[in-house]
Amino acid sequence: MEITVNRDVFLKSLSHAYGIIEKKSTLPILSNILIEAKEAKVKITATDLDIIYSEVFPAQELKTEGSTTTSASILYDILRKLESNSKVHLSLQSQNKLKLESGNSKFNLLCMPSDNFPISEENFEQQSFEVPSQKLMKLLSKAKISISTDETRHYLNGIFFHKTNLENKIFLTGVATDSHRLSSSSLEIEKNIVFEPIILPKKTIFQLISLMEQSSAKIKISNNKSKVKFVMDSGILISKVIDGRFPDYSKVVPKDNNKILQIKLNDFKTSIERVTTVSADKKEGLKMAIKKDSLQLSVNSPNSGEGVENIPANFNSEDMSISFNSRYLIDITSQIENEKIIMNLKEPGSPVLIKDLSDKLSFHVVMPMKI
Repeated sequence: MEITVNRDVFLKSLSHAYGIIEKKSTLPILSNILIEAKEAKVKITATDLDIIYSEVFPAQELKTEGSTTTSASILYDILRKLESNSKVHLSLQSQNKLKLESGNSKFNLLCMPSDNFPISEENFEQQSFEVPSQKLMKLLSKAKISISTDETRHYLNGIFFHKTNLENKIFLTGVATDSHRLSSSSLEIEKNIVFEPIILPKKTIFQLISLMEQSSAKIKISNNKSKVKFVMDSGILISKVIDGRFPDYSKVVPKDNNKILQIKLNDFKTSIERVTTVSADKKEGLKMAIKKDSLQLSVNSPNSGEGVENIPANFNSEDMSISFNSRYLIDITSQIENEKIIMNLKEPGSPVLIKDLSDKLSFHVVMPMKI
């Protein structure tokens, strides 16, 4: 293998794949990136055995076709430190030595044969469908705040993707819950789309968001029962899905919470952040004393003191007090698009439904705390 590539193009592609690679893998080959040169193009592939990401970019010059694998982290560091827009010449000297030259710099990198690299071609017989990448990114961002970190219930360690039907329209819906809170977001899709319900793992979600941040194109999705494939303008990501049954979340979404609290989003968010300053680990509950036209937020920490703040609000019911984990509310406020936040309450011990007037296809449910 002997090729010349543009440093910036190579670095951009490698940065897309870099997040997948496990830094402390027991299999040395998984720390490597697969480089394949063929037909004037270069293809790089990274995997952690659960996710495979590949991307193709043009070579400036291809003298000899071939393939090898080398340390992703060392290659990434070298490329970052080379001059922008410089030429990078790669030549395979032997089965375990890759020569990299750029300007006055020369490196001999240890490598392993590409035959050792664990990749498998998946057959996705289901039809694929396309969604705008920015809409999918928004869906993932809104749902991911409620993903559970409890390893004993592995089926909650991701987002449940499934088709839903509302008012004769079909939606791709993502739901996550850690049993204390739940977040749901949807985007409309065509009625004839075939899509098996899946639970998408947390690492795949964050990798997808990272890739879509730089894209405005559509993303093509197809899946079978064990894997899902995303084809985007930058590359192809194939991920295993979580094997398990997601609980029937519709049972915990409140249907008759008719006590409506409306607050200006920015006032609410900044007030929470200020009063929780007295709680070093944010574990103390945030108490909300709600009146017709005002809301008092307070945190009382036995170790460091008390914080109290009053802000204007609109409430359509009798005075009530309710407490929450402040971190949950901060996470939710970060995803609300409207200038107001709408909280649908029932009783101090009942789940609360939080809506966004600017995004009717998303909502959050949060359980109150007992203080």
